[in-house]
Amino acid sequence: MAKQLTRNEVPEHEKWNLQHIYPNHELWEKDFKKLAKLIKVLKTYNDNINSAKDLYAYLLLDEEAEELYSRLAIYSKLKGDEDTSLTEAQELSSRIRELGVSYSSATSFFNPLLLSWEKEKLNTYINEEPRLDYFKKDLYESFKYKPHVLSKEKSELLSELSESLAAPGLAFKALNTTDLKFGTVKDENGEEIELTHGRARKLLESTNREVRKETFFAYHGAYKKMKTTFASLLSSNIKNNVKVSRLKKYPSALEKSLFSDEVPLSVYENLIKATREHAKDLDRYMSIRKQVMGLDELHGYDTGVPLVENNSFNLTFDEAYELMLKGLAPLGEDYLNVLKQAREERWIDVRETENKQTGAYKYGPYSDYEGKVVHPYVLLNHQDNLDSAFTLVHEMGHALHSYYSNQTQPKNQASYVIFVAEVASTVNEVLLMKYLLNSTEDKNVKRYLLNHYIDQFRGTLFTQVMFAEFEKITHEMAQDGVPLTVESFSKVYEQLYRDYNGETLVLDEEIKYGWSRIPHFYTPFYVYKYATGFSAANAIVKSILEEGEPAVKRYLEFLKTGGSDYPIELLKITGVDLSTTKPVEDALSLFKELVDEFEELMLEKK
Repeated sequence: MAKQLTRNEVPEHEKWNLQHIYPNHELWEKDFKKLAKLIKVLKTYNDNINSAKDLYAYLLLDEEAEELYSRLAIYSKLKGDEDTSLTEAQELSSRIRELGVSYSSATSFFNPLLLSWEKEKLNTYINEEPRLDYFKKDLYESFKYKPHVLSKEKSELLSELSESLAAPGLAFKALNTTDLKFGTVKDENGEEIELTHGRARKLLESTNREVRKETFFAYHGAYKKMKTTFASLLSSNIKNNVKVSRLKKYPSALEKSLFSDEVPLSVYENLIKATREHAKDLDRYMSIRKQVMGLDELHGYDTGVPLVENNSFNLTFDEAYELMLKGLAPLGEDYLNVLKQAREERWIDVRETENKQTGAYKYGPYSDYEGKVVHPYVLLNHQDNLDSAFTLVHEMGHALHSYYSNQTQPKNQASYVIFVAEVASTVNEVLLMKYLLNSTEDKNVKRYLLNHYIDQFRGTLFTQVMFAEFEKITHEMAQDGVPLTVESFSKVYEQLYRDYNGETLVLDEEIKYGWSRIPHFYTPFYVYKYATGFSAANAIVKSILEEGEPAVKRYLEFLKTGGSDYPIELLKITGVDLSTTKPVEDALSLFKELVDEFEELMLEKK
């Protein structure tokens, strides 16, 4: 029986080098002790900020503490995600989490204090102390939260409860990555193999329907068996979010999530409305899929297999990296050189190994142990196929966004919000797809790529909007006091799955429990940003390929902006305005065109 690799079996050049953050454990401990001392000093400022100089001293100290905390916590997470079963890494994460609670508690007085002042008082302080100009944007930004800031006592209490409020998400992660077992299945060669998250994705692409079917029911069946536990966790997470939103006097949990980015509620609602209106195009694609596969019934386990066979896209990691460099060439030499640097300096952890965190992400602190700006890190679970190549391209989009932002912006403006983050990653994906489509005259390859692009559209736009509507509905249920149970979650999810995917797809019972396996539901109202990002990215790529250097210059300028303005304003630098429906409507129109072209090529084949 084939087993997963252990970490020791992976070559060094395919493992990230976390020594760029901390060369040894002693330096982590040194920063930990330093942060503990800073927290004690920060606490003394409670009721003791009485002048401009006091304010500046506090803010400077808090920024240093925040940078330390971020570095310690991120390093601990990265180390722990290499192997989620290692107690040493868990202990580091637990210790920094506990210290984080102390840090949050020690500084919880500040926002209520700041917002108890009149704006004139803050203006006076800034005029008296020129060094406060560095913090001016953040200080003024805080004033918009004035209607939603808790009293000092309530704020301190909420800080103390932060670890408890995070418990459902932490428990889901532990279950999903370590405790949940999927058993064994037979692969295409009839060999018994242990099923994992990564292998399930690959096996569901198999041309052998029995392999797909067995994988589908084994994988989804594991969640179905634990549906009550997962319902309890998700229910608690949603209720926590609703309670905190209500406590802070937001109209709804959704509006709370949109508030900080100043994204109008209409953007979220119009995204759902527009996508629903184009669901018929996805149903048409499902009908084409059913016809091409020659099936009497199309099931969930039939939706992942490529409709066109093409063996040229079995890609090793090195081949995927070279393909990425070719596909992203329109972004210029500087961008490509940073990508090469990332591979040479080992920013990336490549292989799926025992107990490694599933999925893929970009993460990293602003600075290293010496306070110097440090590069970001990328976690992958590479499977040597085209999907994994696109995942690499996606995550490196995030990585270079952070790289450019950190190199350009000061600490307090370097971090960009998720809303724009998904633009950078998806620009890379779309550029790669355009490169692949334009670099072949082989109609069969074009069919294969169009199939892949359409499936990417389905996963990044249609599915994510479906998830977004699920979050909206279930949070509204919690707000209205409707019980959140296995039955209610499943009823909502099943109906949405039908609405978005159409009547062609036959729904097996396991489909309705799909809500139980989505990690992003523990970070509420996150997923819609994939869809807005995908829409913006398609518009940006169109301008880059049509205009060339001027559009590239605008895009690189955007990557360097970090969090220096609100996301919709930053995107306007690229020429995309997401406050209008045009980018989303254009993306959905493109989807229809892709389905039309694909259908024509497939009929021509027949």
